[in-house]
Amino acid sequence: MKQRQLGKNGPMVSALGLGCMGMSEFYTHDMDEKESLATLDRALELGITMLDTADVYGPHTNEELLGRALQGRRDKVFLATKFGIVRDPANPQARGTNGHPDYIRQSVEGSLKRLKTDVIDLYYQHRADPAVPIEESVGALSDLVREGKIRYVGMSEISAATLERAHKVHPISALQTEYSLWSRDVEQSILPACARLGIAFVPYSPLGRGFLTGAIRSPNDFGENDFRKNNPRFQGENFAQNLQLADKVVEIASEKGVKPSQLALAWVLAQGDNIVPIPGTKRRTYLEENIAALDVILNEAEIAAIEAVFPLRSAAGERYAPEMMRILSNS
Repeated sequence: MKQRQLGKNGPMVSALGLGCMGMSEFYTHDMDEKESLATLDRALELGITMLDTADVYGPHTNEELLGRALQGRRDKVFLATKFGIVRDPANPQARGTNGHPDYIRQSVEGSLKRLKTDVIDLYYQHRADPAVPIEESVGALSDLVREGKIRYVGMSEISAATLERAHKVHPISALQTEYSLWSRDVEQSILPACARLGIAFVPYSPLGRGFLTGAIRSPNDFGENDFRKNNPRFQGENFAQNLQLADKVVEIASEKGVKPSQLALAWVLAQGDNIVPIPGTKRRTYLEENIAALDVILNEAEIAAIEAVFPLRSAAGERYAPEMMRILSNS
């Protein structure tokens, strides 16, 4: 397994991580815990060391799944989880944020218990809380590092300006934000800021929530509980326009003799040595396909060709439904 350093002063981790969210929620109602556990086993067997979860996935059940899966082999992984998105049991679509120090302490204790571990390797603030200065939240995280409850501090979906402020309080090791061919906004200020500050960039949804695999052909492909059903990019005219873009990626992949998912991942990996994507899957087949992307080398002409058919901001529709876009705008 190829390795990359998690930030200027961070540890070496597998060059590709594994996003575990879909093992518990959001993408389908058909949860297969046996296959999810087998996928985690296979990931470790193939050398993936960086596993990504959050307290909001489930909520809580994804952390519990990893806690069970990692018993007796916790030392083999670099475990990342998150706090800060608050869900309303009465309204499944509603989202809030909380970055208060007392909430952070309460959250980390819950995650430690569910993950069955005494330390979290990388603890992300999942979303910024507009009611709490970022300096206050990061100060609380810095205390947790000193206490040995977490090893490294991460941020998720914040602006370059907020990242600069956070980094002055305590070194930020990683910034996690959506990044793929159809979500390239981070190239303008986020990626340069990470490079300048020595912070690793961890792209989630590097396959465009599955769209860039070429397997999704219709909005009817989604189950009733699949959150993509309500995602603007997967609806109506947006879907049709985005499908045309994805099909161009399929064509280039075919010419190169690789799968579209591998081409899309190889493109993300080629954007910088400080980038560690975390494609999510709950199936061993897709896991192995994704790992094979590490062996796909793109030359300058191929990168240019890919970017020509999928230029910045070419995807139709917002990244999220309005409720999630609202908390993104507070970053």
